Amino acid sequence: MDQRIKLRIEYLRANLKYLNDVELAEYNRLTGQHLTHQQQHQQHTHQQVQETYQADQAYQSQQAYDQASNFDLQNSSDGFNKHHKSRPFKKPKNKKKRKKVGFWKKLRRFLLLVLVLMIGFFIYGYHRGKSRAPEGLQTEKFSGHKTPSGATNILILGTDQRDFQTTGDARSDSIMVMQVNAKDNKVKLVSFMRDTLVYQPGVSQYGADTKINVAYNIGEQDNHQGAEYMREVLKKNFDIDIQYYALVNFNSFATVIDSLYPMGVKIDAKFSTIDGQVVKSVDVPDDLNWTPEHQDPIQTIKVGTQRMDGRTLLNYARFRKDDEGDFSRTKRQQQVMQAIMSGVKSPLTLFTGSSALGTIKGVTSTNVSDFFMLTHAPGLALDAAKGIESYTVPENGDWAEALDQYGGSGLLIDFDKYQAKLKNLLG
Repeated sequence: MDQRIKLRIEYLRANLKYLNDVELAEYNRLTGQHLTHQQQHQQHTHQQVQETYQADQAYQSQQAYDQASNFDLQNSSDGFNKHHKSRPFKKPKNKKKRKKVGFWKKLRRFLLLVLVLMIGFFIYGYHRGKSRAPEGLQTEKFSGHKTPSGATNILILGTDQRDFQTTGDARSDSIMVMQVNAKDNKVKLVSFMRDTLVYQPGVSQYGADTKINVAYNIGEQDNHQGAEYMREVLKKNFDIDIQYYALVNFNSFATVIDSLYPMGVKIDAKFSTIDGQVVKSVDVPDDLNWTPEHQDPIQTIKVGTQRMDGRTLLNYARFRKDDEGDFSRTKRQQQVMQAIMSGVKSPLTLFTGSSALGTIKGVTSTNVSDFFMLTHAPGLALDAAKGIESYTVPENGDWAEALDQYGGSGLLIDFDKYQAKLKNLLG
């Protein structure tokens, strides 16, 4: 039979179901059959069933062949190495396409990385600053208590101790209580004038007859408990609860200032009149350079805005030979504290700020923990930058001249009045 006729018959048979009358007649003529349209449909269905059966048979034969092949392969591999077992064939898993990371997610990851690095640098700088601690610096025993309001009160004592002296030789030139973590987010500073007469347990004989600055020296001579004894005196006379303390002597003060402010502290230097005369400059004792061999060093400080290093700022804060005496010195000490605290505009400065913070902790005898310093100092600096609420006990002129038990001149005050004021201020 001609090849073209065979191809035509195969085509017609494959499309048997769809043949029209002319094509069906052609198919009957070429194959010698006599199919009607009904027979045409039945034959097509039979043809489909048969083709499906043949395909199924071929699939089963292939499966049997594969199983036999795997069995022979396993037996042969056992003969080669008994420890190797054949594993069934697994289709490789389609690798999932990695999703593209969005812009905002990348930004969040970047900011998180920057934050981690900042914290790391801050902690590194802090511990680097702490390494400057002098030999022999100790933390004193201090039985502090929290305030009922939840705020934190810190006793800050500035002593006149020099490097060649012991703490038992020193007195407290500045006596301050700083309150932080208050509900109103304000930093408050209360200064006590050093000549204020108070009652000191175990020392006073006639009630309030001992100057308050003597308390530190008396406590230091009793097994280095100067800060603790001062806390007891303030509690007894003014009903103040204090949780932490910090002792700052001449050298530690200058070291802290120079570390925190390498370019100096900006301050508007002010003095009261001297012998009734307005002054443009003052010769002040240069306390940091005082030695037994050179006991009268002098430094000249001009009136007006300037930048002071640690040595100059110390001498400025301690001067009290103008017409307002100790009250003028107390005001300058508050001004210095205000300038120091409010000048820290960026408490998270990675190197200068954190290193200075560590230096403060390292060179200062204090029971403030590292955790408190690291977690509260930045917020404290931000609060202080808004301004410090300062108060002096007693206020200018609100006292009576009186003698202490040793015959020295002191300041007698109304304790009920100042207890009420401090309760209102500190809570």
